Amino acid sequence: MHTSITCTSLSFAWPDGTTVFDGLDASFGPGRTGLVGVNGSGKSTLLKLIAGDLAPADGAVRVAGEVGHLPQNVTLDTALRVDEALGIAARRAAVHAIEAGDVAEEHFETVGDDWDVEERALATLGELGLGHVDLDRTIGEVSGGESVLLRLAALLLRRPDVLLLDEPTNNLDLYVRRRLYAAVTAWPGVMVVVSHDRELLELVDQIADLRSGEISWYGGNFSAYQRALATEQEAAERMVRVAEADFRKQKRELADAQVKLARRKRYGQKMFEQKREPKIVMGARKRAAQESAGKHRIMHEEKLAEARERLDEAAEAVRDDDEIRVDLPCTAVPQGRTVLTVRDLELAYGARVEGGLDVHGPERIALVGRNGAGKTTLLRTIAGQLPPVAGEATAHVPLRFLPQRLDVLDGGLTVAENVALFAPGATNNRIRARLARFLFRGARADQRAATLSGGERFRATLAALMLAEPAPQLLLLDEPTNNLDIASVRQLTTALESYEGALIVASHDLPFLESIRITRWLLLDGALKETTPEAVGDPA
Repeated sequence: MHTSITCTSLSFAWPDGTTVFDGLDASFGPGRTGLVGVNGSGKSTLLKLIAGDLAPADGAVRVAGEVGHLPQNVTLDTALRVDEALGIAARRAAVHAIEAGDVAEEHFETVGDDWDVEERALATLGELGLGHVDLDRTIGEVSGGESVLLRLAALLLRRPDVLLLDEPTNNLDLYVRRRLYAAVTAWPGVMVVVSHDRELLELVDQIADLRSGEISWYGGNFSAYQRALATEQEAAERMVRVAEADFRKQKRELADAQVKLARRKRYGQKMFEQKREPKIVMGARKRAAQESAGKHRIMHEEKLAEARERLDEAAEAVRDDDEIRVDLPCTAVPQGRTVLTVRDLELAYGARVEGGLDVHGPERIALVGRNGAGKTTLLRTIAGQLPPVAGEATAHVPLRFLPQRLDVLDGGLTVAENVALFAPGATNNRIRARLARFLFRGARADQRAATLSGGERFRATLAALMLAEPAPQLLLLDEPTNNLDIASVRQLTTALESYEGALIVASHDLPFLESIRITRWLLLDGALKETTPEAVGDPA
């Protein structure tokens, strides 16, 4: 039997009644499938249903083969040894005991046929760039990115037939990402990967687009998907224009028919009043005219209703491509003006900026480096949230910091109330008018921050920072695309196109950095030094 995943009439709802799937049918065969969709569309939920971590309300999931699942945001116990995290500790210990001369039966039962378990583990670690990690070390001794690869290594050692990966490159630096990309490329079985990482999605064989509880399939990688989607959208927009023209035509014809019927009615009434024919004949004609007029009106109304239905269907096929539109002239910084001065800065966890660093307006700086190099610490120090061990960082213009955790908002307040905290001098009407440009229109501005989806929370946080008073002329962003769907990344990119101040962005997302027109690249690797996008893109 070929390894496969089959979802039949799959239904699932959250305890609060929110429906995620209602009769979903889908199947995944051999090869790599990229599962994409907006935040909240149910991608992670679908993977959990396939893995058996969630139970469907109705329908069934059938998997031919063993499933390995790498979920988002799962942390390992820092006290675990590496071999324990890999799931091989018992077999490894049994092999060592037998080699030392202990021939107890339970050791042979534990080992089974897996005599080369340690060699396989070391080989798998080597393939993932973790050859330096000793099996007896603890998880607390490896970096966050390495711990993600250790979880992947544990799955690979189990040799599952089906591998489910949920945002596997989140928080991984470029060096670790390259190792994960290699593992994905080499995978021989069924793989379903949820990701917003465009480089990773270029490695898949097909794209499954999850939208409104249904999946649309596109052959090829992400670039092929984008081309196909653009063609679909052009056709859908043409259909909307045709349907709109037909709808207007049917409205005109209905109106014309109503005018003609009114004229006939007046003429018939006039003939009746003048009594030019016998009463019985005129009565029969009047009834026939009324019957004919009724049929005529119904025909036109039906045509109009059909035209409206075609228009609605055509409009549904066009995706909502709302983009953030921001006009922020107060953020402009004159060319060459110094906005930030850093002198002999030593950070809390060992990184440093030797000598000086001057940032001028309106520079756009990419801050790159390995996980744990100190990028977040540097940004927090510049923002004044952490004191430096030595040296100083001085901002000469208003600045705002967008942290990875998006913990800027007060969950108990509405979106509008949160923005008001950052702009206390702005009127309610001014705040709402500007929030509309961040896609919070009408009642959406009255949503409490705690109820927002991931993408909405990001937009609300970005709005609060960019609409703050005084307007920020230096913006610090820490891994802003983590956990954002592709539509939200596009919205962020368009928002930053309108921003006229200086920008420092810590990110591992090269396509995003290139899209926002970075003018200067800085690598933090113990010390801070200039680099190039070519060097960043080839971290071998």
